[in-house]
Amino acid sequence: MTIVLRDRNDFSLDNYRQVAWEGKALGFSKTALDAIQTSRNAFMEMIDSDPNLVIYGVTSGYGQNAKLRFTKEQRRAHAKRRPVGPTSAFGEKAPERLVRGTIYARLANFVEGHAAVRPELAQAVAALLGGEQPLPTFAIQGQGGAGEILILAPLFLPMAETMDLEEKECLALINGSPGASAVLADVALSCQKRLEVATEIFALSAEAFLAPLEAYDPALEDLWGSDNEQNALQQISTLLSGGAEERRAYQAPVSFRILPRILGAALASLEECKSAAERALKAVTDNPVFLRPDQDPSGDLYPNGRALSTGGYHNADVGPVLGRLAASYADLAQLAERQATKMLDGNCSGLPDQLKFRADDDLYLGASPMAAVDFVEEAKLLAAPNLLPGSESGGFGQNDVASVALPAWRKIERSGQCLDASLAILAFIASQALFVTNRTAPPALRARLDMIRTHAQPLERMQATGPLFEALTAAFGKEIYPSGS
Repeated sequence: MTIVLRDRNDFSLDNYRQVAWEGKALGFSKTALDAIQTSRNAFMEMIDSDPNLVIYGVTSGYGQNAKLRFTKEQRRAHAKRRPVGPTSAFGEKAPERLVRGTIYARLANFVEGHAAVRPELAQAVAALLGGEQPLPTFAIQGQGGAGEILILAPLFLPMAETMDLEEKECLALINGSPGASAVLADVALSCQKRLEVATEIFALSAEAFLAPLEAYDPALEDLWGSDNEQNALQQISTLLSGGAEERRAYQAPVSFRILPRILGAALASLEECKSAAERALKAVTDNPVFLRPDQDPSGDLYPNGRALSTGGYHNADVGPVLGRLAASYADLAQLAERQATKMLDGNCSGLPDQLKFRADDDLYLGASPMAAVDFVEEAKLLAAPNLLPGSESGGFGQNDVASVALPAWRKIERSGQCLDASLAILAFIASQALFVTNRTAPPALRARLDMIRTHAQPLERMQATGPLFEALTAAFGKEIYPSGS
């Protein structure tokens, strides 16, 4: 199946998922191709009609050479140059889903003509996703550049080598912020699934602990006044429906009672990320950006259109939005470690101490939460704010402030893995608690319990638990991410 692009409304989180995560191809409608050609014609008329017109990278040089002015012949020669300098990033390569997502997001500048490229170039970019040629890639490390030229140059310049580019087209390939759009969309999709897994694990833990249900009572929904906390309460209550009737006679520890509020905060961060992704995917972020007269509120003053040099290529959402989400991951990982520790302490939980069948068993699970501590502390470090790198960050010439998109993505990816590991330890301990007390899970959690025990069987005698936790963490990762990514 091919996703057909008609206008910027076709750049949505759902289409992103189909293209980036599920491998769908892309194409353009005739309406879109006509708009692209119309803009190209108008742009060429504009630059041919005024020899004194200054348009960055078209009638002038790049970067520190922006002060240079080109004649018509010079500008055509300049258009054929390939800026190879921005291919300096190196290190671990981006996963295929992020590469595909960046290519998809690149076309938001093209589809309505704001990049002022020819239809042939737009179609060539879309064809990269068709599976008929090896997919280019980019490094996720060494990304300290202004805008996204260190992402986009290695992604699109190999294709550009096969084409005879014209004015503005090379710049339209390597300018903008499609990488930030892809980062936000990718994290929104992975977070959606990760929080579904987390909610089930925490509900299973509450059942294993026999936590009183009053902490998850629907009556709290109106008292707290938060849609996301209401959602969390509803999810936990539904998952625990049909569980044990006889439960702990007094309140559970704080880590169990504040769960709906911490989970609600994570859901709020997810909603913020999804909204930011939807905005970013539809945004025009080219520099310079072209406006035909019919696209410009002041179009009657500019009969040939305008090219505006802007900072639209910098996505200001990606750093703070991912930072808040990373903080939610760290908080959830901390709750998982605390609940696991309390479950093993018979004096606190009322369960068999260390979740043994008999007091003289050699089973000792007390080291399990110790393993979680390191993942929790790492997640906390990764929740540090994603602030703008300053003028001492290595930027050259005009490029004095770097993008945080990929550094922030690396942090949130690793933070998510730390949460997965913490959840794996809690999931195993909750499973063990149900096993030693000869109980099953509520109906809505039985499939999750079966999944846990497929990868980490309950223990009757001591054995190394690290491999069990590792297998379960990997299994969560396969649920959260598309196959092979």
